[in-house]
Amino acid sequence: MGWKTEIAVRVPKFVLVNALGTVVDTAVLWALSEHVFHSYVGTYMLSPLISFEFAVFSNFCCSFFFIWKDRVEMDGIRLFFKKYLFYNLSCSMTFLLKMGFLLMFELLFGWNVVICNLAALCISGIINFSMGEWVVFRKRR
Repeated sequence: MGWKTEIAVRVPKFVLVNALGTVVDTAVLWALSEHVFHSYVGTYMLSPLISFEFAVFSNFCCSFFFIWKDRVEMDGIRLFFKKYLFYNLSCSMTFLLKMGFLLMFELLFGWNVVICNLAALCISGIINFSMGEWVVFRKRR
């Protein structure tokens, strides 16, 4: 299978997994903000941080066992967590880039935050997929 075909197969899986991650993020955020944290810091800082990490872990597991499973050599739990560390760093950096694009679009175009977020998600999604494809789960020679 050529690289173009591999990417064509992986992109829909990536989109599906990230949609699942959005559901996980939203559900955990709701549960924490409604039932666990009752302060401003807990609700608006800790809840989103924890829910983001749950979504990252969910997306990583799907990526590891579903999207890029053919590139993962299971050498034990150490490899899993080593890849998770790189994946988490990659997602965190991409999230910061997304926020930068969101703010830039608002500044340049004055768009509504939802429109800015969707535009920024398109760019950050491409970057996130690229990081998974060519960095975190790259082919070994």
